[in-house]
Amino acid sequence: MSEATTSADDLYGDEHVQRYRVTDGEEGHDWHGATVLLLTTTGRRSGEERSTPLIYQPHEGAHLIVASKGGAPEPPAWYLNIQEQPEVQVQIRGDRFKARARTAGPGEKPGMWRTMTDVWPDYDSYQEKTDREIPVVVLERQ
Repeated sequence: MSEATTSADDLYGDEHVQRYRVTDGEEGHDWHGATVLLLTTTGRRSGEERSTPLIYQPHEGAHLIVASKGGAPEPPAWYLNIQEQPEVQVQIRGDRFKARARTAGPGEKPGMWRTMTDVWPDYDSYQEKTDREIPVVVLERQ
């Protein structure tokens, strides 16, 4: 499919990242009825920057994302990266900023989980597919 006929809903992976960056989120921010940000982490082994498009929701001055990996038994690489290096870069549309990532605690996670499943109900089915507790990650602007 040519670039001219590819819709934002057809974007995945590296192509999603590239189109989002080039268009300041004009293409890629709105995706399958949800909103997407770009999270850039530092690889825990490689030391290289890696960017991932992730569904997000604003929450009390921060932004929430979910480390679901579609319900896989292991967490996504970006989540392992933030455990070792919580300083990340975030892009929401044309707004690029540094943030600190942290895993939501047990007292705050249930409400945050509901916020995320309201926009992406599949998170509940992802949780049912795995024994791993899927984390909600809070991105706090620095």
